Amino acid sequence: MVFVCAAPMLFSYLTYYVIKPTGRTNYGTLIEPQKHPIPAALGATTLDGKPIGLDAYKGKWIMLQSGPGACPQECMEQLVAMRQWRLMQGKEMERIERVWLVTDATPIETMLIRMVDGTHMLRVPAASLEAWLPVEPGGKISDHTYVIDPMGHLMMRFPKKPDPSKVKKDMYKLLKASAIG
Repeated sequence: MVFVCAAPMLFSYLTYYVIKPTGRTNYGTLIEPQKHPIPAALGATTLDGKPIGLDAYKGKWIMLQSGPGACPQECMEQLVAMRQWRLMQGKEMERIERVWLVTDATPIETMLIRMVDGTHMLRVPAASLEAWLPVEPGGKISDHTYVIDPMGHLMMRFPKKPDPSKVKKDMYKLLKASAIG
């Protein structure tokens, strides 16, 4: 009788301490160190030149993309994908902000602004981003979409041309596990 009652507890200890799960459960790459805050001197401005910081969106999850103002086809696809990933979250989508960091002074096409309506567009010096955002070996900052948590810490990076269903799943897990944002 004692064994029957103790079996679930013994099994839980066995699985927790002996049979550890292997493999990752997330698709995006977690950024190390965990505390990787938004730099205060990022030098971001709105498109019309007013100074602003990413901390203006603190308290929400931020999906971050960067690239030149000319925004080639690949850049447009990433911005549209970011919009779609946010929409895929359903009622939780209000907890996510989308930010595009434009790395040069090139004017942005009106059609692109309309296509990604709701995306906050900020100009940031490319050197500031290179010092802050980590990339995969041999990659560029503009290849990745980054996630910043509601506390203002850079915490995840998605690979170049990510699988939309896996990104959706990661964002769902983050929103479900977090009570903030």
